[in-house]
Amino acid sequence: MKANCISCQEMVDAGNNPALGEFVICPKCTAHLEVIWLDPLELDWPADNYDYEDDYERNYYDYQ
Repeated sequence: MKANCISCQEMVDAGNNPALGEFVICPKCTAHLEVIWLDPLELDWPADNYDYEDDYERNYYDYQ
């Protein structure tokens, strides 16, 4: 299955049986993309799982 890269619009091959959450790399611009929908196949930037709240709380209390 193929879908367009959201960065450069190149067709990206996600294989015959892609899974939600699978990561693929655009062959043209090397963007790292995540499979977010299967029918039709849709790619997007990977979800950011970093917890910014932990940094804020730690930094805030360090300077009080």
